[in-house]
Formats: sequence, C-alpha cells, structure tokens
Amino acid sequence: RDMKGPILCLYGPPGVGKTSLGKSIAKALNRKYVRMSLGGVHDEAEIRGHRKTYVGAMPGKVLQNIKKSQSSNPVFILDEIDKLRADFRGDPSSAMLEVLDPEQNNAFVDNYLEVDYDLSKVLFIATANSLDTIQPALRDRMEIIEITGYTREEKVDIAMKHLVPKQLKEHGLLPKDAKFSKEAVEKIIESYTRESGVRTLERKIGTMVRNVAKAVAMEEEYDKEITADTVRKVLGAEMFDDELYQGNEVAGVVTGLAWTQVGGEILFVESSLNRGKGGLTISGQLGDVMKESAMAALSYLKSNADDLNIDHRLFQQYDLHIHVPAGAVPKDGPSAGITMLTSLASIFTQRKVKQNLAMTGEITLRGKVLPVGGIKEKILAAKRSGIKE
Repeated sequence: RDMKGPILCLYGPPGVGKTSLGKSIAKALNRKYVRMSLGGVHDEAEIRGHRKTYVGAMPGKVLQNIKKSQSSNPVFILDEIDKLRADFRGDPSSAMLEVLDPEQNNAFVDNYLEVDYDLSKVLFIATANSLDTIQPALRDRMEIIEITGYTREEKVDIAMKHLVPKQLKEHGLLPKDAKFSKEAVEKIIESYTRESGVRTLERKIGTMVRNVAKAVAMEEEYDKEITADTVRKVLGAEMFDDELYQGNEVAGVVTGLAWTQVGGEILFVESSLNRGKGGLTISGQLGDVMKESAMAALSYLKSNADDLNIDHRLFQQYDLHIHVPAGAVPKDGPSAGITMLTSLASIFTQRKVKQNLAMTGEITLRGKVLPVGGIKEKILAAKRSGIKE
C-alpha cells in the first residue's frame, strides 16, 4: 500500500544544512526536487492562487512549483516556514493548513483551477530557525526534527572534506594549488567565526582561496601549504579570542555555562561584599528571570546559613553585589541559578570554588536543582575552555 507522505519540519540555527538535507533526501529517494521560499509571504493568494475573474490571475505557488517539477510526487521544500506573516490580504499560515494536513491535502483546491488536486504523494519538508513563530495548528501537523549546531571537530571535518574542495573548484584552482592544514581550519573556526553552522567558515575559506587565486593569476610566489600563520596574515587580527578561562581564582567568582543562538558559552558570576545595611545590587544587563534566580539563591542561602557556618549578622552588615560579565550583553533565563548560589556561598564563607569546575541548573527555594536545556552546546563550550568537571 502507498503510505501518505509524512510532513517533516527541520528546525535549527542558520547554516547547519537544513535545505541541503532536503536536497539529499530527494536525491536518495530518486525524486524531483522543488523549493519554495516562504520568507516574507503575506498574501494567502500566493498559496491558493487568485480567481480567474481577476486581471493577471494565476495558480498559487504550490501548484506552480508542482508543474515546474513535472512530477506528482516531488520532494517539496518549504523554506523558512517560521517567517510567514499575516496582513490585511489574509493569513498564509491558515492556507498552509490545508496543504500540510495529510487528511485534507488529497483534495487541495486552488482558486484558479477550481478542481481538486491530490498533494498526498508529495513529500513536504519545511525548514525553520525557530518554532515560536509558527502557528500552533500548523506546528501540530508537522513532525518536528531538530538539527543542532556542529561541534568544532565536525566543522573541521566538513571543511576539509567539502568546503575546501568546493571553494578551490569555484575559484578555478586544483587541489595541488593550495593545501589547507588542519591547524589552519581550526584557527579560522576558533578566531574568525562564532556560529552554529558553517556559512561564515565557508566565506573565510573563500577569502583564503581568493588570496591563492590572485597569486596564481599574477604568477607570484606563494606558500602552497596554508598554516595558522598564513590565516593570520590574510584574515588579519583575530575577531574572537578563545574563551579565556580564568578559573575560579578568588572567592565569589564561579564559572557558569550559557546557551545562545550561536551555540554554548561560558560565563562568570561574580559576587562581592561591601560594608552596608544588607542591600542587594544586581548588574550585567540581566533579565527578570535571572534577577529572580539571584533572589531565590540568596533566600535559600539565608535560610540555610547555619548549615554552611555563615554568621547571620553578615546579611545585615554587608551589601551584596552580583555581576555577570560582559556588561554590554543582555542575559536571561533560569539556568544560572545554581551558579549564583555557589557564588554567594563562596563569598560569604570566603572559600574558593574548585578549579576547572563549571555548572548550570535552575535552583529552587528548597535547594532543588532543576534540569535546563542546551546541554550539548554547554558541554562543548566547557570542553573548548579546558573545563574538566
């Protein structure tokens, strides 16, 4: 029996190969491939077409692309489905409901054709950067598959096997004209890119290859072996320093782990005590959730001061300041709760935290540590920075 085509949604950060994966699926299934970009589509008629009474009426983009593929069962990529927007002309997200519902799309009606068309044989693959902006009813019809960012080792492998040969070919060079060392690729990844995918990495490799192409065209002498030093000469000063791990060197400074759109990072939570009347200052552009985490950590510490041998009078005689650098970068989320509690316990007891130790987790008033997301990215950030535990 013929199975109805599943509706897939690949979501993840930019540049991780969601659209390329769709192409590979089409190639593996030996089916025609067609792509429709939904970024910035506001008009429902783009999906369903216009009625014939309108001047310049034509079928919707869905059937136009099916016609272009010259097949009734292509792999149909719906790129950037999270960028659909409604306006006074209608809501294209609602029009997509009929296209992506396996129970309805065997009789899809285009306003221009005015006859049923069977879309059930088409394999629809949507791509998105975020699930938050996809209409809930539309999200419910799709099977969500997360495509995570690449590790440094994976990026090196992708660059050596695919990106370098591709750039050499595009610039008319032979493999013998330039040989990238593994150290050179690692240098580009660490010092000139900060991303989950490999788009910027490909651009930087392209810059290196163009430098070689110029030397070949002008018949200049050049070093065919591209090393980390060559990278520095061509690309200039490092744009990103390797995350500097200072260690938990003084009491009150603790290493935490954070998740961002471009992968994981380490952060430091700093606490200091000053003579005062028990005031609390929080700085570092922290969001409301993070500020509440700090308050919960302080409340837990006060209620368990005896267990930690902390004198209760310290809370009334000193002002507490919590800071999370870098000060210009906005931060939010509950996952720094355990880090803040450890930082407060460290400053009040004047005991340093173990070297090469980082942590992440939400804290409750009872001292329970709750699970948080982005663990893979956070662990990779810790590994990059030489953290052992």
